[in-house]
Amino acid sequence: MLTRTSNVDHLEVKLVAFSSVIQLGDSGIINGLSRAIAVQREEEIFFGDEGNFPSYPVFTKPLPLPPITETISFLQHNINPIIKVNNIDVIAVSSASILHVGNSRNVSMEARIKHIRQLRLEGHEQDI
Repeated sequence: MLTRTSNVDHLEVKLVAFSSVIQLGDSGIINGLSRAIAVQREEEIFFGDEGNFPSYPVFTKPLPLPPITETISFLQHNINPIIKVNNIDVIAVSSASILHVGNSRNVSMEARIKHIRQLRLEGHEQDI
């Protein structure tokens, strides 16, 4: 892996959350995983079993990652191997995201979210 010096004059990040990474400099492997269940209800009723990730197939199905078959060739000439950044201003990095200045060999980021909306049936005030 090519190594370079990463130079950042100013970095301001307001929020980093949910398996996110800020990496200044080289890294060999970065893995991020974020899972969330978002339930929206018209009434505040809690059944107690809302957070069971394995009961939703979105969290257990394998990701369909096609194999990389392209041949890539390039010529690289680094007279001065420096990554130079003057200013980075970020509001938020969230849900298995990465802010990275440098080189990486392997990066794998995954976010899976199940959104559920439970609406009241018309004429049934207690049913959700």
